[in-house]
Amino acid sequence: MSDEVWMGYLLHHEPSYTVVQSPFVLNGQRVFGADSDATTLAVAALLHRLEHDNVSAISVPEGIDASSLSAATGVALHDGDAEEEPPWEVLMSDEAIVVVSQRGATVEIPVFDIEVEVDVEFHAALEAAWGQELSENHVSQGAYVSRAQYDEAAASRLQLHGQANEQGVVWPPRFSHVVDGHSASGMRLQRCGKVMTWTTLSAAGAPSEFSLRAPVLGGVSTVLLALDDGPNGVFLMVDDEESIIEMDARMELVFRRLYAQEGFVRYGLKARAIHD
Repeated sequence: MSDEVWMGYLLHHEPSYTVVQSPFVLNGQRVFGADSDATTLAVAALLHRLEHDNVSAISVPEGIDASSLSAATGVALHDGDAEEEPPWEVLMSDEAIVVVSQRGATVEIPVFDIEVEVDVEFHAALEAAWGQELSENHVSQGAYVSRAQYDEAAASRLQLHGQANEQGVVWPPRFSHVVDGHSASGMRLQRCGKVMTWTTLSAAGAPSEFSLRAPVLGGVSTVLLALDDGPNGVFLMVDDEESIIEMDARMELVFRRLYAQEGFVRYGLKARAIHD
């Protein structure tokens, strides 16, 4: 029905299903980018689906971080003990392809012309670094975020929840409904903004959370964005693409892997250049 580039991925939309593929290819097979995995593709597919349908609940296979997907999209996870099957489901492929589909729909995987060849050594080095990070014995020497802390703040962080009152919009939200002496209502911020400034840290200067991958990536970059709804925020740039950062450049926030500790990935929002 329609094909497009969506949040850095290749997307095909049909009335009953949405297919999201990685644009990267290695030896003729679709592979994940530097900070992508099946969970990030599934979130992108579901967010696109939500622009067309009301997805009340969804089933998720092993290999996808179900709690992070639900936190990022606001869609409830199917209760495995429920008698009725959920109306929607996530399907996975052996390649970097994910489908969000109505249950029972016939799915045809499209063939996209876009293929970005990946350097074999670069891909292998990143896979090895992520594998080491995902070891249950790996604990960063920098910021430590427990699973409980991550889950507690995930929804407000990943869905860009803010608070609005007559004085403007506050993000991240505060625990109190009173902001600067005024009653504040919750709102979901738009995922776009413009660059105010940026910083690129060398591999040696990167925080220890990224010490295994920063040498492979050649450092890490962060941008200060003025979000369209008013607040400012600092975000990592996506690792999947090499974008030239310029003042006032338009950026969108996409769901990606940040780093891993104790056997699980901490996901977050990263900035990606919007190309006309």
